[in-house]
Amino acid sequence: MRVLIGGGSGFVGRELTRLLRDKGHEVTVISRQPGPGKITWGELESHGLPPCEGAVNLAGENLMNPLRWWNEGYKNDLFSSRIDTTKTLSQAIAASSSPPHSWVLVSGVACYKPSQTAEYTEDSEWTPFDLLSKLVKEWEASALLPENGAKTTKQVIIRPGAVLGRDGGAMKQMLLPFWLGLGGTLASGRQPFPWIHVSDLAGIIAQALEPAADAPPALPQVFNGVAPALNTNYEFTKELGRVLRRPTIFPVPGFVMNTLMGSERAVVLTQGQKVIPKRTLESGYQYTYPDLTSALKQIVGS
Repeated sequence: MRVLIGGGSGFVGRELTRLLRDKGHEVTVISRQPGPGKITWGELESHGLPPCEGAVNLAGENLMNPLRWWNEGYKNDLFSSRIDTTKTLSQAIAASSSPPHSWVLVSGVACYKPSQTAEYTEDSEWTPFDLLSKLVKEWEASALLPENGAKTTKQVIIRPGAVLGRDGGAMKQMLLPFWLGLGGTLASGRQPFPWIHVSDLAGIIAQALEPAADAPPALPQVFNGVAPALNTNYEFTKELGRVLRRPTIFPVPGFVMNTLMGSERAVVLTQGQKVIPKRTLESGYQYTYPDLTSALKQIVGS
């Protein structure tokens, strides 16, 4: 199978590329920079979709980029880097004379309203309530294929939680303070912490790329890309401290997070949602890291 990956040089993209190549698939990455095994977004727009059986979009400015101050310019980049690339890919798929059999967008769980009690499955209805949920709404809408395209191409949306892995994602910024013994709960610590190991997210995407047995449904299939374990920030903090053998006695108050990161962005860490991967489990996907202990041991190598 030939797979085209938008944003394939990022954290999740590298893991997905590795997995697909290990399975014998051919991967082409859409990137800002040209190079071997790559095409640029400009080339995609001008020359159209190269021959492929699957397409994935992972492109987007990093929400947690510590070098970017939370301002209008950064917010605009968060929207445009996701929506414009998704639109470019979906339009190229729609215009192709031999479109791929699968088209996968990886968005996020920010569409679900933070709550310590509500539980969300892929069937939960939602409407935008803040900046990031508005982003998810527009992002997912930009992936939709026209009716005739949906007849031949299976559309899939995967909504991951915090992606945990050794060489990027949420862990990259957390490990140093924890190693120094400065790790602690964020805000109350009681907020749910939906997460997934990067290997499992790549596995769920790879499964979604497989051709459909029947004619694809008109609307996208949605899968929550989260581990089946329901954890809180407190549980995550304590488990990471235990695996690293470091104390976790320095809680970070919510107002500090809001000041450092901007409240619209800090909400990802100071609040959370109980997200259940109902359809992901029903699909038969077998998690390699279904619980925090196995995931964190792999990541920190103990």
